[in-house]
Amino acid sequence: MLKKKIVIVGSGNAALSAGIAALEKGAEVTIYEKADKTMAGGNTKYTAGAMRFAYENGDQLIEFLENPNDKRINNTDFGSYTQEKFEKDLLTFNDGRPLSHEQKILVSKSLETIQWLSSHNVKFEPIYSRQSFLKDGKHIFWGGLTLASENEGVGLFDQELDAFLSLGGKIFYERPVTNLIFEDGMVKGIYINKEKVNADSVILASGGFEANDELRKSYIGDNWLKAKVRGTPHNTGDGLKMALEIGAAKHGLYDGCHATPMDLYMKNYGGLDLKPSERKNYRKICYFLGIMINAKGKRFLDEGKNFRNYTYAQYGKKVLDQPGHFAWQIFDSKVFDLLYEEYTFHDAHLVEADTIDDLIKKMDGVDKIETKKTIVEFNNSININTSFDPTILDGKSTNGIEIKKSNWA
Repeated sequence: MLKKKIVIVGSGNAALSAGIAALEKGAEVTIYEKADKTMAGGNTKYTAGAMRFAYENGDQLIEFLENPNDKRINNTDFGSYTQEKFEKDLLTFNDGRPLSHEQKILVSKSLETIQWLSSHNVKFEPIYSRQSFLKDGKHIFWGGLTLASENEGVGLFDQELDAFLSLGGKIFYERPVTNLIFEDGMVKGIYINKEKVNADSVILASGGFEANDELRKSYIGDNWLKAKVRGTPHNTGDGLKMALEIGAAKHGLYDGCHATPMDLYMKNYGGLDLKPSERKNYRKICYFLGIMINAKGKRFLDEGKNFRNYTYAQYGKKVLDQPGHFAWQIFDSKVFDLLYEEYTFHDAHLVEADTIDDLIKKMDGVDKIETKKTIVEFNNSININTSFDPTILDGKSTNGIEIKKSNWA
């Protein structure tokens, strides 16, 4: 029996997972990637390599660990993240819509998927540095996000590529797919410029369009021309465009995206001159420990609405919507030891001062009088009778101001 010939366009997490699954079924699988070998992997290499999945207790995580004998594990509370909790969290992103069929699959198959990856020797480690806090000498995990690949997204890519190649998969770099072979109402392969590659099935794993100014403006809006493009310059929507050109139906939500607050002075594409593991340091996601101020000197959102896992991908958009498309994050010295390394990163842009007045003088682009009023009003509104606890939604909130901070004030 002849093997089915599968062609995959792109080489990120989705592409490699699809390739591994197809190889398991006995197919002949070839990946075509338009980037060179160093830039392959799409946006996967720019991620934290973290996996959100449902689990009942910490014991279920041990089989997924690269180092299950880590001495910290015996002194760690991983908590649980049930399917019910996962579904509830997803609903907070849906703007009142019920869970879609795809979202339900995402939840119900999440643990099974991590088990499957682990069976191909794709292993993970607890995210001690960003998803846990020490409390009474114990590592307490919060937010339902516990494991990531070593070396983050780069490590995830490397492990999945190893699994793909070990099963007999092939990958070709610097081979940009330009069109689909579409005959008699069926996709029968791909074109690489004028080169024709026939296939029984084609998997398009290259739909991201964040590096395409025209598509960002068209689908998400004019403001998105001002956004920083953190990921790869190669995500220009090629797969999406090829599919639509042959009559594919649009599906899903095109007017939203994963919008992380980023350093205002970051170059586009996340600092390609940096080590891949350093590119994450342009993120600025500790706003929950402080406040955010716009050009008018006003707060504009509830920084402590929930754990930052549940807000940062939406709050980037809220920053972009502000006058001038920027905001300042302001922190008190009480939380300096809790800030992630991205705030002390050698290329991070920041100002420091010993007093509020001196700090405001250094804050470019803001109404300084209103900024002072906002900070004084905020400080005077804090519930001093509730203890600060970053491991839980501590309810340490503000009272009597227009935009409440619900926790960690």
